[in-house]
Order: sequence, then C-alpha cells, then structure tokens
Amino acid sequence: MVNKAWRIIPRPIMETVLNNHAHRHRVHQPLILHGPRGVGKTTLILERHLENWNKGPHVTGYIDFAQSIEENHPHHGHSFPWASWSNCKPPFLPTLRTQLEQCLESMAEKGVQLGTISSHQICKTLGKWHNLDTSLKRIIQTKTETTTSKRAFSNKVSTLSLWDKAVCTLTARLNATEIDEILMLKEKGKNVSLQETSYYREGIVALKLAKEVINVQQGFRANAVKHLNKTGGFSRTLANSATDWPLLLLEMLSGAAQTDYFQPKLVINNIEVLKHAALVDDSSVSGSMYHDSLIWRIIALGANEMCLPVILITSDSYYSYAAYMDFGFPDIFISRETFGWTPQQAKIHMVPDYFSQSEWDLIVEVLGPNPRHLFEIYALKQSNYYQALMDNKESTFEDIIDAYLAHLQVTVVNPAMDRALAILQKFALDAQKGKIVKDKLRFGAPWKHPPRKDDPYLRSEWAKLQLMDFIQCLVSAEFGINYFADCSLEIFDDPSVNAMIEVGLLYMQRDPSFFRPISRAIQRCLVRWLVQERIDMNFKNSILFRWHRVLRGRSYRHLMLQVGNK
Repeated sequence: MVNKAWRIIPRPIMETVLNNHAHRHRVHQPLILHGPRGVGKTTLILERHLENWNKGPHVTGYIDFAQSIEENHPHHGHSFPWASWSNCKPPFLPTLRTQLEQCLESMAEKGVQLGTISSHQICKTLGKWHNLDTSLKRIIQTKTETTTSKRAFSNKVSTLSLWDKAVCTLTARLNATEIDEILMLKEKGKNVSLQETSYYREGIVALKLAKEVINVQQGFRANAVKHLNKTGGFSRTLANSATDWPLLLLEMLSGAAQTDYFQPKLVINNIEVLKHAALVDDSSVSGSMYHDSLIWRIIALGANEMCLPVILITSDSYYSYAAYMDFGFPDIFISRETFGWTPQQAKIHMVPDYFSQSEWDLIVEVLGPNPRHLFEIYALKQSNYYQALMDNKESTFEDIIDAYLAHLQVTVVNPAMDRALAILQKFALDAQKGKIVKDKLRFGAPWKHPPRKDDPYLRSEWAKLQLMDFIQCLVSAEFGINYFADCSLEIFDDPSVNAMIEVGLLYMQRDPSFFRPISRAIQRCLVRWLVQERIDMNFKNSILFRWHRVLRGRSYRHLMLQVGNK
C-alpha cells in the first residue's frame, strides 16, 4: 500500500495570474477568485502564496470570515462544509467587523513604522469625506474638560490646528510604552533618533484619533441606524457610515503604497459569510447592507484613485455572474475562476504516487477529479478502517468508495436537500400571501400552482414534488445546463434552481455559463436522493409525480451543455 505524505501541487498558470495582480502596488479593480467547493482555492492562497506575499516590501492582510464558525472550520479542528456557508449558523456581524478592522489597522501600523503614513496624511484623508471640526472639538473637550478649552473654540480655528491639538490631547492620555511596542522601537539593534520616534508616535496616535472621530460621527447617526434596522429600509448614507473606518484605512494604505518599499494587499476569504452575518444590536446596518457597501466602496476607490490589490475568495455562485450585474456591469471585477484539475491533469500527479491505475479509474468514474475528494479518499485509504476492511478477502476498493459516498449522502446532501425543501416551502407561503410577483408565476410555469391553503403538509408535499421534478429534469439534461443559452436568464425564475444554488449543491459557472453539481460525487448523491424519494412514495404521490412530469414537468434540454464542454 502507498503511504506517502500528501503534497500541495503547484498550479503555474493560476499562480502567475494571482502574482501579477498582487505584486502591483495599486490596481483599478478587485479580483474575485471563485470556483466550486473543494477545488483548492484556499489551499492555493495559504500554502503557495501567503508566505511570499509577506516578504520584503509586501504586507498582506488575510481575513477568513468563516473562521468564527466554530462547527465548520479547520481552525477549530473541523473540516470545511461541502454545502454553502448559509447552511451553517451565521456569525455575528460585530465579530466580522472587528476581524476586518483589526487586520487593516495592523497593516496601517506597519505603514506608520515605515514612515509612509503620517499624522497629517491621516487628517487629509479623513477630511476628504468628513467634516472634522465638531468631532475634534468634542474629543478635545471630553479629554480636557476645562472651561478654557471650551472658550478657545468660540473663535475660528483651522481644522489642522484642531487636529494637532487633539493628537496632543490623546498622546497625553495614551501609554507611551504601549505605543512603542506597536512601533517595535525597542527591538534589538534598532537605532531611531528622538525626532523620528516622535514622528512615528504621532502617526500611531493619529490612527487612534481617526478611529475615535469615526466613532463620534457614527454616534451622531445611532438613532437613524436603529430606526433603519427596525423598519428594514435602505440608506446608502447609513450603510457607508458603517464602513467608514475600514475604507479610510484602505484609502490611507492605498495612498501610502510604494513599489519595492511598502506594498500592502488584502485577501478576504469566504466573503459571502459577511453577507449572511447576524445583526445582534443596532451598532451597525445589516450584514447584507454592510457587505454591499464595503464592496461598492472598494470598487469606487479603485476606479477613482486606484486601490491596493484586493482579492476576494469565494465558492458562492452569486459571485460568478450576479454580483457583477448587481454592482454595475459584467467586467466590474477581475474574474478568475478555477475548477481544479481535469482527469488527465490529476492523473499525472496521483498515479502511481497515491492511487493505482485501477483505483484511479474507479475514482474518476464515481467521484471525479475534485482535489478535496481525492484528499479525503486518500486519508480514508490510510486509516485503520481501510486496513480492517481490506483484511476481509471479499472486500475491494469499491467498498471504500461506497462508504465515502454514503458519508456524503448522509452528512452533506440530505441535510442540504432538507434546507432546499424549506426554501421552497417558504416560496409557496410567500406566493399564497401575494409576495411573489405575478411574472414569476406566469402561465406554463411548473411552480405556478402552489397550495392555496395555509397547510404546512400541503406545502411540504408541493416542495418535494417541485424538487424531485427539478432533479429529474437535471438528469434528463445530463447535469449540464447553459443558463445563458437563450440570453434570457428565465431559468432563475425557477425557485428550485435558486434553492439548489443557495444551499450550495449546484454551482453556477461564469465562463462557460453552465450550472451543475459541484462535483461528480455530489451529482451521484443527488441521483441517489431522487431514487430514494421515488422508492418512498406511496401510490397516490407516485401517480401525482408522473402526472406532473407529463403535464407540467420542467424541461431544460434546450439549454443542455454543448458537445466539447463537458
């Protein structure tokens, strides 16, 4: 038996593309690295790039928004979920905000250490978007609490003078030792003059002052944000106010970037988690509004003034096509889509180092060349369970594949299908209440007739019928549908399509424009789910399903995958 350590295999073309983007000190557009789950996007960044992107002049902030989901993250001893992050318990928005802000603050502190970010630069950047006078006066008066200072502000004072006074006021309150630790001024062999030390300290204090100014101004809008969250409305101004601090840091870092001296960059993994984050108080707008404001302002910064390289990593189909249209036009982001290996590419690396030829043929036929499937099968092959199984002369490698498929069926596909059914039941309830626009319930649509009675059982049966019909339609179309073939995108009116994409079992590609199961193993499990549901049907429901397939059933064969792209 092969007993070899698993290795991370280079991907020269994709790595070159990412390096070309990351090694520029400023760019016009953020880059989205997207693809189905399990193809190695996170591994590519963490194992192949992150270390090199923190050498020399390069400073990279890496944020994984899913890290706070303890039940489904390797940081907490678990594995990434195969289905969508939306199936997991959403993290709290304040936690994600803190994670983002602390990462950017640490990068800004590095810029201060290198002398590329100064106190007056911070004031200038902050003053572009905010009126500072009132906030600075309030901060100074709060700190000094003297009548003299209050009288002094009755006369006209320049913003820069107020800023310098506020910096001095805050410096007196802060611990000098703590500031020196941030700047690492006492490191062995570091010789810094008193004037330089004062300059660096002033920069760190100015960063803290800028954050305090933003907090004061957000306090002015606290009641408005509370009312917005209560009514569920939308306000671009309030959404932007929630992202003022991270965007100020991004703008300062972008302005301070210098080739071969200070080249900051930001990598955000699992950006979709931010969109579904739970709001626990009224300190901020909702997660989806915060997400949209953050991305929109990064786009605007890049388009108007150029921004430090920002790389967003995601497995969510929304970022394949829909996000581009929501934020403006099809090329508003730089899109880099990866699907892992083709069977031929994977075979070069896997055979015979990890699998024999016969084992490989079986894996490709049943599971496909998805890197995560290959790793999990290899780990299972090295386990004691496999050894015990192979000691039985009647057992074969097929048994380990069957056990793995059963694991995927029980732990991944069945729970995700239950969630998809719940989404369809909600659609039926919304249709009953008149919340669904009539255009989506047009004549001839298979989902046009949800139950009219407010009966959970009827909704459940209707949802199961719809989902089974959709999976049967996918089987008939050989699991390859070109959603853009008729240039109408009408297929996304189908609630079953949206439910399957939302739970993460289907992935919507950008180029070519197909949607299909995220891997061949998941595809096989979907067929198993359909077969099991057909077996469990009673006679009445079986007849109803056949009747529905004949008279109302879906047919997407006209959108089938073209020959040569399978």
